[in-house]
Amino acid sequence: MSQKSVCVYCGSRPGADPAFMATADTLGRALAEKNWRLVYGAGDVGLMGAVARAAQAAGGDTFGVIPKHLVEWEVGKVDLTRYIVTETMHERKKVMFMNCDAVVVLPGGAGSLDELFEVLTWRQLGLHEKPVVLVNTNGYWDPLIALMQHVVDNGFADATLLDYYTAVPDADAAIAALT
Repeated sequence: MSQKSVCVYCGSRPGADPAFMATADTLGRALAEKNWRLVYGAGDVGLMGAVARAAQAAGGDTFGVIPKHLVEWEVGKVDLTRYIVTETMHERKKVMFMNCDAVVVLPGGAGSLDELFEVLTWRQLGLHEKPVVLVNTNGYWDPLIALMQHVVDNGFADATLLDYYTAVPDADAAIAALT
């Protein structure tokens, strides 16, 4: 059986709550302990850097994908097991998604939301059946979860949309959801 790969979408900033960085650290370590490869955006800043450093410190396999225009901004982490520089953001997202078996979304901003909604849309269109796990650290994603229900309640998506992701409270629950 080949190694399982988990794509992690998360912020390139640490966020206001120290629990966000702690969650990224716990997740990175747990992925390595499970011998699951981390696939992520190759940055060495914010939650991105925390999840990667934790995975590396625990001996994990890391696969980073970054577009050339973000190499300096997100401080491309070149000491990964595999480091790929793409031409565009679209190419980055495609390479990340094509090289994973599941997606975990930690707290993040517009980029993380873009990535989440893209994979949810692809699922809605029947393009994949990969699990998507939303790590709701200290209720960070509560407004998003409510918004998703609002979208369904107002007839802009079928209720099955809510089945395309699993919200969990922490990194350990995310690992459990993927096991």
